[in-house]
Amino acid sequence: MQMIVNEIFAKDYVTPSKLGAFAINPYVGCPHACRYCYASFMMRHTAHREPWGEFTDVKIAEKSISLKRISGKSVVMSSVTDPYNPLEAKYGVTRRILEQLVYSDCHLQIITKSKLVLRDIDLLQKIRHISVAVSINTADEQFRRDMDRADPIADRMETLRILHDSGIHAVLFMAPIFPFITDWKEIICRTRDFVDCYWLDGLNLRGSYANDIMSYIRTVYPQFYDDYLNIYYRCNKSGLLEFNRRICNWCDSNGINYSAYFRKA
Repeated sequence: MQMIVNEIFAKDYVTPSKLGAFAINPYVGCPHACRYCYASFMMRHTAHREPWGEFTDVKIAEKSISLKRISGKSVVMSSVTDPYNPLEAKYGVTRRILEQLVYSDCHLQIITKSKLVLRDIDLLQKIRHISVAVSINTADEQFRRDMDRADPIADRMETLRILHDSGIHAVLFMAPIFPFITDWKEIICRTRDFVDCYWLDGLNLRGSYANDIMSYIRTVYPQFYDDYLNIYYRCNKSGLLEFNRRICNWCDSNGINYSAYFRKA
């Protein structure tokens, strides 16, 4: 597959966001091509006809970030792309942004699937309020390969260990959790010694990728296909709610620091 890469002009890297006060997205699109990516809705804001995951626009903004605007505010990097996708190694947009944020007192949350974040530990250690969340939703490497083109699970776990040992608040973002498939307990047990907090979020099948995911479940996990039909198409959430409660109850009983973002319906 040939990745389509363009450089585009951006007025400002900082935009309002529902995930925090602001978001910073250095790229549009992402080479990770996660099959469950909710951010695929960004397609309609581009002129691209290529499938989501086969193009990436590199944002170039001449305007400096207003540190006064984001002072004391929550800033998420990134909400609709991975700031450390493979193109970052060449273009360095995220690093140039961090060089500005070193002087900010915003509350910066970085979300990534890439060990490339370790390149910037020197800058991360200088940022006053910083957390780095590494996304892991399986301990099964085959399932990971089926779902994305990002770094292997072992690399992501090691990235969390190095971040933690470097004095950076390390978060494991377990999302999306696939009901009855994600081995959440194994993920926590393998990482709890070097993870400061877990963020837990469920699978949303309201996007354009829903049919693809359901076809995958029917083929690879046929024993759960009817459960998924009940949850996502027949509006019977009882099994999902019980699955989510089991995770939270186990975390409570085992002293796990976590935040759950599961939908009630």
